[in-house]
Amino acid sequence: MFNLNFSLLGDIQNGAFDGVLAALYTSHNLSKARTRAIHIAESFQRVFSPAQGVSAALYSGPGRTEIGGNHTDHQRGHVLCGSVDMDMLACAAPNGQNMIRIQSEGYPALEIMLDDLSVKPREANTSAALVRGVAAKVRELGYTLSGFDAYVTSTVLSGSGLSSSAAYETLIGNIINHLCCGGALNAVEIAKIGQYAENVYFGKPCGLMDQMGSSVGGAVSIDFADPANPAAEKVDFDFSKSGHTLCIVDTCSSHGDLTGDYADITLEMGAVAAYFGKTVLCEVPEADFRAALPSLRVCCGDRAVLRALHFYDDDRRAVQEAQALKKGDFSHFLSLVNASGLSSSLHLQNTWPVSNPRKQAIPLVLAIGQELLEGTGAIRVHGGGFAGTVQAFVPNEKLEYFKSGMEALLGSGKCHVLHIRPQGGCVVAG
Repeated sequence: MFNLNFSLLGDIQNGAFDGVLAALYTSHNLSKARTRAIHIAESFQRVFSPAQGVSAALYSGPGRTEIGGNHTDHQRGHVLCGSVDMDMLACAAPNGQNMIRIQSEGYPALEIMLDDLSVKPREANTSAALVRGVAAKVRELGYTLSGFDAYVTSTVLSGSGLSSSAAYETLIGNIINHLCCGGALNAVEIAKIGQYAENVYFGKPCGLMDQMGSSVGGAVSIDFADPANPAAEKVDFDFSKSGHTLCIVDTCSSHGDLTGDYADITLEMGAVAAYFGKTVLCEVPEADFRAALPSLRVCCGDRAVLRALHFYDDDRRAVQEAQALKKGDFSHFLSLVNASGLSSSLHLQNTWPVSNPRKQAIPLVLAIGQELLEGTGAIRVHGGGFAGTVQAFVPNEKLEYFKSGMEALLGSGKCHVLHIRPQGGCVVAG
């Protein structure tokens, strides 16, 4: 019998946080959400045996979905993204020691000593790197760190384009913010801390979209023109009243060995910008780019020109999508989503790896998905591309037909129903 020495578990069981749980997990019934929260609290007690009187809390870091602006963030353009109701949920509490201890369900435990938060090359591409990086950045900002224990579970699909790494960074950032910073860090600051950890400690040169989408919450329109201070605006739109359901379809293709494909997009867009003496495309007026097309073809190659063309068009579309949602014009929004998907396929060319033309799962899923939608809704490649997932906005009356058709092609459980949730990273209870 474990020592039930903190009130969190009893409060969850008694329904004290039912309202919060219902708001966060709109695609699940309340009983399921409460059962998950109870499981995490009980697991925390079992693993860490917290001291008498410890104050524990639940924290959430949601996955995110890219809605508009495919590969525009790294060129300091515009994106539209949103947090979803698949998340990483943790129970955490101070441990009175100079270390962070985390047990993620199904994975080995990790320990990070707070007296050494330097970059560890051996930790590249690991969760330990993200925890160490987040902690290091918070200390650099002038906050005093203290140790804590955390038990973590996740419903964020691996390789889904929902950015499990950003969800994890947001989760850890919120725990440290609550326990060590008195809640002083805002959602944008936590997102920047997560990006720093991923860039410097984890070793992935990502933009800030993933972390912003996870941390800020709801649908968010972001302008990255000033990368130090991205302008983020919440878009007030209730997707549940659109008559459509958001689906993420797992194409069963692997992101392995695709680093070069992703890097080529940034390099080629950068080469076009460099022609004008700039670093990124947002610094190059579109009129100048179009006037120089003949020379750019010779200097940079046709694919680079097409990818730059995609940037300008999708950068503009991301803004137009946000405007359409603000006006409640979901039909126009869907047409823009479809146009973005077509541009990703034809201009950005990130739906299949050139090195392996036999593997074209995303184009195949897009083709069958379009047939199932029968001219309604919208469908596009989701996230980085080349492998992974497809995003679709499916009319509610076609959902079962679409889902069964996708799973007939790919297998049971490969079409996931999601919802845009209003809250980003947060303290759920406690």
